[in-house]
Amino acid sequence: MAEPSGRGILIAAALVIIAAGIKAAETVMVPFLLAAFLAIIAAPPMFWLEKRRIPQWLAIILVMLGIVLLLVSVGALVAQSASAFSNKLPFYQERLNTLSNSALIWGATFGLEMPKDFLREYLNVGMALDLAGNTLKGLSNALSNGLLILFTVIFILAEASSFPRKLRDVLKSPEQSMPYFSQFADNVNRYIAIKTTVSAATGIIVYFLLLFTGVDFPLLWGLLAFLLNYVPNIGSIIAAVPAVLLALVQLGVGPALLVTAGYVVINLIMGNVIEPRYMGRGLGLSTLIVFLSLVFWGWMLGPVGMLLSVPLTITAKIALEANPDTEWLAHLLGPSDEPAPDEATTS
Repeated sequence: MAEPSGRGILIAAALVIIAAGIKAAETVMVPFLLAAFLAIIAAPPMFWLEKRRIPQWLAIILVMLGIVLLLVSVGALVAQSASAFSNKLPFYQERLNTLSNSALIWGATFGLEMPKDFLREYLNVGMALDLAGNTLKGLSNALSNGLLILFTVIFILAEASSFPRKLRDVLKSPEQSMPYFSQFADNVNRYIAIKTTVSAATGIIVYFLLLFTGVDFPLLWGLLAFLLNYVPNIGSIIAAVPAVLLALVQLGVGPALLVTAGYVVINLIMGNVIEPRYMGRGLGLSTLIVFLSLVFWGWMLGPVGMLLSVPLTITAKIALEANPDTEWLAHLLGPSDEPAPDEATTS
């Protein structure tokens, strides 16, 4: 009995040391994780180009040009939106005063006494933009190491095709171990591809919803919906709050209710219909694990850690599923309706 307990204590101590090391190396880990995330997204297009007999160096250049163009566009969008919001702040303050006065008059007709600055305090549009902007600001701060991230992505992509051969060279029994690595890589690529596609579709639909209703900065809120869609449940709520509050102050109660209904419908369809259909039940996480991973990775790595919390935890779950000895741990991370490992293999 002493040996297993001692081994458990040793493993727990090693995990604490690793977590402390990651926390201490946050400034290095954040750019590296972003680079790894971008490399996983960029690898399938690069392999597709290589299959079309395009040289590897040219495929990497084309993919990297696409990534650079995307990152520059995102940075320009955030900077332009922040500047435009500052210019329109007096208009929002005037609208907030009008809305506050109307609410006070409406409440007085029903005998409701509200403090004069009630709505001004609790419907603060600047605070709402700060809520949305903190995540984008954390991402932009991480992307300030753009040159380091881009070079890391280039080197990862250049080495990607040789990873299987190197693994075969170092593994003691490659015939037995390689299927686990192949399954792990395929599932990670599948998860990232599906999640990115669904998130992009969510952001585009949100953009057109806000463009139709006339809410300011629809591109910014669409981008925020795209990024926070990587965080299930909580992310969609965080993404909707600033847009709904801005619609309320800018346009009134009716358009704000329309925007709220639109967000609800979009997230219900994307999160409960589209995504599970293509993702499969085996790549899900329990709600508790989603929340705990959000808190843990947010504390460890800041806003970027919150955005990457679910992809990181899903990656850990896929790695555990790939090995029969640790498959039970992966099952503990899954949702309550996920079949047990023996049931999943027999079905």
